[in-house]
Amino acid sequence: MTRIRAQQAPFPRARADVMASFVFEDEKLRKAQLARLVSRVTGIATQLKAGWFRGKEGETLLLYPDRAGAARLLLVGLGPSEGFGLERVRRASAAAARWARDQKAESLALWETDPEILPRLASDLGSDPWRSLGEAMAEGAILSLYRFDRYLSKEADHREVRDLLLLSENRGRARDLQAGVRRARIVCEAVCLARDLSNAPGNEIFPDSLAAQAKRVGRKHGFAVTAFGAQKIRQMGMGGLTAVAQGSDQPARFIVMDYRGGTRRSPTVVLVGKGVTFDSGGISIKPSANMSEMKMDMAGAAAVMGTLQAAAQLRIPLRLVGLIPAAENLPGGSSLKPGDILRHLNGKTSEVDNTDAEGRLILADALAYAGRFKPDVVIDLATLTGACVVALGHVATGMMGNDQQVMDRLRLSGEKTYERVWQLPLFTEYEKLIKSDVADVKNVGGRWAGAITAGLFLKKFIGNYRWVHLDIAGTAILEDAGDYIPKGGSGVGVRLLTYFLQHWERDS
Repeated sequence: MTRIRAQQAPFPRARADVMASFVFEDEKLRKAQLARLVSRVTGIATQLKAGWFRGKEGETLLLYPDRAGAARLLLVGLGPSEGFGLERVRRASAAAARWARDQKAESLALWETDPEILPRLASDLGSDPWRSLGEAMAEGAILSLYRFDRYLSKEADHREVRDLLLLSENRGRARDLQAGVRRARIVCEAVCLARDLSNAPGNEIFPDSLAAQAKRVGRKHGFAVTAFGAQKIRQMGMGGLTAVAQGSDQPARFIVMDYRGGTRRSPTVVLVGKGVTFDSGGISIKPSANMSEMKMDMAGAAAVMGTLQAAAQLRIPLRLVGLIPAAENLPGGSSLKPGDILRHLNGKTSEVDNTDAEGRLILADALAYAGRFKPDVVIDLATLTGACVVALGHVATGMMGNDQQVMDRLRLSGEKTYERVWQLPLFTEYEKLIKSDVADVKNVGGRWAGAITAGLFLKKFIGNYRWVHLDIAGTAILEDAGDYIPKGGSGVGVRLLTYFLQHWERDS
C-alpha cells in the first residue's frame, strides 16, 4: 500500500513529483483561491489566465511553477460550496491520485483545503474538522489507487504512487491531519483486504482457504478464529449449509471470529457474512454470461473479515463476533435439488424451490447460531438478490430489519461514509409469497419483491435479538469503476460498519 503521512511544510516548498490544490467552483471563492496561489507560486499567473479552469467537481488543470518543491501543480475542482462535504474531498483526492498514477508520478502532495473557509462550509466535518479532513483525503487517495493485479506480469515502466503527503503550514492542523491519516490507513487496509478476497478467483478462495485467511488475520491482529468442518456442521444441525455445499468437492466451513474489546460488560455485536465462494446456481444453474462474477458471491464474508481486522487495530471497545458460513454452490450428482426440504439449526424447515437462492439457506443457520452469543445487535451482509440490484442499482445497499433505531444509525453511518443504505419494508403481507405447503417456509417467493421476500425468509431464523439485513448485491460487485471504487469487488461494508461500531456509545 502507498506510504502516507501528514506533515507541516511551507507552501509551496514541500517536495513531491506533483502537488495538488483543491479549488471551489463559486466565482468569488475561486478567484480568491487562485489569487492566493498566484501570490505564493511564481510562474503560474500567465498559465491561469490562458486556462479555462472553473473548479467544477473533478475538473483538473496542470500548472508548471518556477522554483517550487514540485515541478507540477495540479488544480482539482471541488464543485460548488453549497452542499460541500467530506465526499467531495474524497473524490477530489481520488482524482489527484489517479492523475498522478497515470502520469507515472511516484510522490504526490495534497495541500490542505483553505483553513479560513473550510470549517464553515462542511456540515459533516464534526467537532474535529482537520482530523475528518485528513481521513477523507487519505481514503479517497488510497482507495482510488487500489488494483487487483497480482496475476498480471508487470510492465517494465509500471509505476505506482509510492508516497502520499498531506500538507499544512500549521503544526496543529498537520497533527490533526495525521490523526485522520492513521485511522484511514487502518480502514483502507481492511477495505483492500475485502477487495482482494472478493476479486480473487475461485481456485484461490474456496471454503477452506477462506478459513485459513481468517485464521491468518486473527493471528496477526489478536482475535480468536475457529473453523468448523463439514462433519461438525452436520452434527450441529446446520442443514442449509450442509445441503448447499454437498454438490462440490470442497467441503463447507463455518468460521467464527471473536474479537473481545472493552470489558465483559461491553456490548456484543455479531456480524454475519454470506460466504458462497463460487455460485453457479447449482441445479438451477445460472446463464454462462458473466458467471465469473460469482467468485464475488462471498463479498459479505470479505466485508465481515475486513471489519474484524479494522476493529481490532482500532481497539474498538466492543465484543465483535464474525460468523461466515462458507460453501461452493455447484451442480453435481449429490447436489441440492429443487423440492428438497431442509432442517436448519433452529429446527425450522425450508422447502427449496430454487437452488440458486442458496445464500439465504446458509445464512439461516448462521443467524440461528448468532443467538448463542446473546448479542445486542446482529447485522448480516450478503450479495443476496438480483432483485435488490433491480430496485436500487449499484448506488445503495438494501436494508431491512426489526429495529428502527439500529437501522437509523446504519443509515447515518452510510451518509458519513458514503456507503449509503436504503430501507425496504418487511410488511407481513409479503409473507404469503414464501408460504410453503410442505415446510415452514419456501426459499423463493416468485417474481415480485424478491429482495423483501429474501429478508422475510431470513427473519424466520433470527433469535430474540435486534437484527438488520444488508443486501449488498448491487454495491459489492460493480460493472464500472467509480471515483475511488474499482470495477469488480468494491469492499463495501467495511467503512460503513467500522464507523457504526466506532460511534456505538455516542449513538446508542
